[in-house]
Amino acid sequence: MSVFSVFARLVEQLADLLQPLFHASAAAAAIVLFTALVRLLVHPLSRAAARGQRARTALQPKIAELRKKHGKNPERLQKAIMELHAEEKVSPLSGCLPGLLQLPAFFLLYHLFSSSTIGGETNGLLSHQLLSAPLGGRWADALGAGGPFGATGLVYLGLFVLVAAVAAFNYRRTRRMTADNPVTLGTGDGEQVPGLGAVTKVMPFMSFFTLVTVAVVPLAAALYVITSTTWSAVERAALYR
Repeated sequence: MSVFSVFARLVEQLADLLQPLFHASAAAAAIVLFTALVRLLVHPLSRAAARGQRARTALQPKIAELRKKHGKNPERLQKAIMELHAEEKVSPLSGCLPGLLQLPAFFLLYHLFSSSTIGGETNGLLSHQLLSAPLGGRWADALGAGGPFGATGLVYLGLFVLVAAVAAFNYRRTRRMTADNPVTLGTGDGEQVPGLGAVTKVMPFMSFFTLVTVAVVPLAAALYVITSTTWSAVERAALYR
């Protein structure tokens, strides 16, 4: 039995348990609950990433001194900064782990709700819906079925509004954090690495790209993304306050 068959059965069983509360949308609720469980498992890493971010912020004065000392030797500067991180036991990549560990769960849902068969049998998950929107459908299907204000289109419209609200929250928060903690990776003269300024300007808008993801992936995978993104917004607001 494949991992996809096992997971499909678990989703079905969880949907059966939630059916008295959520009726036809029980499978959608099961996906939201599954996402929350994944985020709970990853939460210790998120806390570690927050501690790492605070530690990296505390290292900025020492890094500034290194830039002044080795500003004319980029290779020596990079080596010195890496040595400082190693000495202080601070990983510059620790913040990436929570996101990377969630990718398997996302792709698992994407595969399950993009396949007509699972383990050689008809994929029963595709019969489930969120209100009137099939969990295996996409926004393009909703537009073809009744337009943006049809029954299915309205489900997506509600999801887009939620994603936009979370993205706006993240936008304001990122702008505020960027203003409070400006990043300069230069030679000690206040100059930045070429292109860093552009990256800093674009970063607050990254959350809005979630709208594109929600529009193009199966609705079940979109629910995972929306739930995880909302969780991240609340979690980061609490951990990085």
